Amino acid sequence: MCSHRWHHHQRSPEGKRRKRGTLNQAIGRSKGGLTTKVLALTDALGNLVRFKLLPGQRSEITGVPALIEGLSFDAVLADKAFDADHLRDALKARNAVAVIPAKRNRIIHIPHDKDAYKWRHLIENYFSKIKEFRGVNTRYDKTDTSYEATWSIAATIIALR
Repeated sequence: MCSHRWHHHQRSPEGKRRKRGTLNQAIGRSKGGLTTKVLALTDALGNLVRFKLLPGQRSEITGVPALIEGLSFDAVLADKAFDADHLRDALKARNAVAVIPAKRNRIIHIPHDKDAYKWRHLIENYFSKIKEFRGVNTRYDKTDTSYEATWSIAATIIALR
């Protein structure tokens, strides 16, 4: 009789199929632990138009096409994380101005409108308003749908103020 049991070793749940629900709940492992990134699109007055959840290890630029799909706009103000040729080309195809500062490692520096870029503080102000809600700030929700609902409720309260 063998005293060592081979079948009772603990294993990592990564790569295993979950019993309920989907594996992707917009939670990703990054340096800070398990995190979720939120992409938000605001109008010229700083009011939320749309938002999208992404896992913490994923690049923000991957969520942009779904975020801007079906919307009309004249310009997009974004930070350096969104400096990519494919995004700039997509915005140019939609006749929109990309007000995105170039990354330091860009070989050909692309200038941006610094006066227009100053209005990006409205997006940062929106994030500071929404982080006043504890459930949004700490993400206690297990599923991405319930976290999206928490975001939607907080956004509605901000819009009604």
